[in-house]
Amino acid sequence: MNDDRQNRIASWEAVQQGFRGTGYIADRTIATTVYLAWHLGKPILVEGPAGVGKTELAKTAAAFLDLQLIRLQCYEGLDEAKALYEWKYGKQLLYTQLLKDKLDEIVSRDNGFSAAIDKLYKYDDIFFSRHFLEPRPLLKALESPDGAVLLVDEIDKADEEFEAFLLEILSDYQVSIPEIGTVAAVSRPFVFLTSNNTRELSEALKRRCLHLFIPYPDAGLERRIVRSRVPDLPDRLEKQLVSFIQEIRTLDLKKAPSISETIDWARVVVLLHAERLTSEFVRETLHVFLKYQDDVHTVEERMPQLTSLLLRNEGG
Repeated sequence: MNDDRQNRIASWEAVQQGFRGTGYIADRTIATTVYLAWHLGKPILVEGPAGVGKTELAKTAAAFLDLQLIRLQCYEGLDEAKALYEWKYGKQLLYTQLLKDKLDEIVSRDNGFSAAIDKLYKYDDIFFSRHFLEPRPLLKALESPDGAVLLVDEIDKADEEFEAFLLEILSDYQVSIPEIGTVAAVSRPFVFLTSNNTRELSEALKRRCLHLFIPYPDAGLERRIVRSRVPDLPDRLEKQLVSFIQEIRTLDLKKAPSISETIDWARVVVLLHAERLTSEFVRETLHVFLKYQDDVHTVEERMPQLTSLLLRNEGG
């Protein structure tokens, strides 16, 4: 299977074509970065505005390579117990009770206090062994026998302490667990980290990764993406819709429409059987791709100019 994956990812062109087969339209930069990261054994740090396909890139890589996707969603306060492992406290308590019930058999009165302590020490490490360990996403990825795609999503939301904790995994694909020792990857995971740039990431983390910035696509690429995801949308409406979204992104908005929201709007156009994008239709569906009421007001104020854009692109 590993040889098969090597063949699938034999060139950036193979990556681009394979991704297209899963519905993800990757430009040369994206395809080349995936190709290089796979063969160099390095993680990919994917940055860019929200909704441009960063998370989807990892999902697509997993589907393309036929690997399990293991996702770690980051948030403020995330720690090792949720990301790496935690102890099965309920199971430990159960076994503690069982040990208590057998205590008289284990500790014979004839052996004396010192001998009894020595006997109890034999059971001490059992409660912090692999039998009582609950693996979380990072450990699951390292121990996956067939390999996995590990997605560390929105790493910029995690604390700097957690970011520092990740460094060992990102550089050596191993992690140290005090009670057990060093756990090395059974099969090196293919790691993607995403960031929406809410804070600056450390140089140490960036050094360990290949960097990929995914911006909003140009009109040509966005039309190809929409065509891939909403094939029932007529070409004329596709051109109108994408041109309108491209113009909207030039306005001073709190949140510009993402690619996913362009796709959502395209699906709405199909569902409502719209024959053309009129100013009335746009006003009625602004909430599909604008998430703040202030942004809706901004676009409504510019509707006369935007309507002329719709008319210019009506010819397909």
